[in-house]
Amino acid sequence: MPAPILETGPVLETDRLILRPTQAEDFEGWAAMMADAEVARALGGVQPRTTAWRGFMIIAGAWAIQGFAMFSVIEKATGRWIGRLGPWQPEGWPGTEIGWGLCREAWGKGYATEGAAASIDWAFDHLGWTEVIHCIAPENEPSKAVARRLGSVFRGPGRLPAPLDSLDIEIWGQTREEWRARAGGRR
Repeated sequence: MPAPILETGPVLETDRLILRPTQAEDFEGWAAMMADAEVARALGGVQPRTTAWRGFMIIAGAWAIQGFAMFSVIEKATGRWIGRLGPWQPEGWPGTEIGWGLCREAWGKGYATEGAAASIDWAFDHLGWTEVIHCIAPENEPSKAVARRLGSVFRGPGRLPAPLDSLDIEIWGQTREEWRARAGGRR
């Protein structure tokens, strides 16, 4: 079998993180994250390894077809894969989302806010998006806190496309103008 052709994409760096397109070596971390019940409950539920593989490949395919998808999040201090976050807009999605999902060991360190802020800048500057949303389960208070730290506000209940249409979600978001006008603002 021929070796896969690896496409490169943008690499974003923050003080503590490297955000880059999905690579094959990221799968073990991805599968472990999706097998962790506490993490996966906010990401659609625990997935067996074969289902996690399909989700992983969807992200890789989105990079190839759309030119964007969630980034793999690499912790600079350790070189370890700690999650995925960034731009996401599958068919039927309720808007142009910047989402996040991190391994439990990465929780409470500000990584979601740090990485999402860099992703929002990139989406506005390079994808030309005029707004971002975050689809958050109503009981997911930590993700709501991240959305608030980013300057997003609750916009109301929302619905995801099938097969996720039975999940209750809240839509949080802001416009490009709101993002750039924030105190301590962005470009």
